[in-house]
Amino acid sequence: MAMSCQPESRPHRLRTRDPYIDGRVAKFALVMPERGNSKPYSVRRSAIHGRGVFAVRKIRKGTSILEYKGKRTTWDEAMQRPDSNPQDPAHTFLFELDDGTVIDASRGGNAARWINHSCQPNCETYEDSKGRILIRARRGILPKEELTYDYHLTVDGRLSKRERARYACHCLASKCRGSLLRKPRSARKS
Repeated sequence: MAMSCQPESRPHRLRTRDPYIDGRVAKFALVMPERGNSKPYSVRRSAIHGRGVFAVRKIRKGTSILEYKGKRTTWDEAMQRPDSNPQDPAHTFLFELDDGTVIDASRGGNAARWINHSCQPNCETYEDSKGRILIRARRGILPKEELTYDYHLTVDGRLSKRERARYACHCLASKCRGSLLRKPRSARKS
């Protein structure tokens, strides 16, 4: 089942599929700040889900924090990859650009692949003029705060209640909508 995500800042989509490839998910290296490193973030365990990306110093509103990197491919090629992990179908490392190109962060990706979803995110994604996906602070972010953006997942086709339950949100936000899935058009405000 194909799935896509549309962050609210731009009309591009994050197509989702679990990156479970040859049983190597647990072998991805953590990206930790090195002494003298200018990265304003580090990767560590998250209360939201698995790994997360956290600010190591104050980040001002509007700051571009990092680029979502990975191997560029087509959506058709990305779908030829091994099946997703049925234990976690909402987990993804695939991000679709406006032109249909897909960034597969399970191959050549960086810390951006560990940014978790929140219904009240402190970051947003946008595609720049060079076709790069950048993560930008929507508001000021304090040290030790987890970086998040709204995945706005959309799924091709209709889902049963059981399938919808797989996309339950655990973002801990006070206004959590309870799902990683994007609200139906009829429920969205204009």
